[in-house]
Amino acid sequence: QVQLVESGGGLVQPGGSLRLSCKASGFTSTFYTIAWFRQAPGKEREGVARISSSNRITAYAASVKDRFTISGDNAKNTVYLQMSSLKPEDTAVYYCATSRGIILSLSNQDYCDWGQGTQVTVSS
Repeated sequence: QVQLVESGGGLVQPGGSLRLSCKASGFTSTFYTIAWFRQAPGKEREGVARISSSNRITAYAASVKDRFTISGDNAKNTVYLQMSSLKPEDTAVYYCATSRGIILSLSNQDYCDWGQGTQVTVSS
């Protein structure tokens, strides 16, 4: 069974940076996609960024493009989300999730294994 553990959340001022980590274990295939999602209070969960295991192709939501960077370290089985120029509207619980196989999607229903989430709060 795939297990995902997020870390790195916290409180940061507007304009600041944070790096989230998602440590993964239990994969039975080398082909999968890992994505970051976020959910703010009273809002639906939204996809933020994704990266594929094989060719490391990435994709981003328009709201975070050019501010967030997703990357992976195969040796550590960890995917990172580097967040810069943070805004109060980035405040949310951030989750990582994985799919079965390579997918080109940032939709909730296409991901089957989820971490427990880490809180990011952007406030002065």
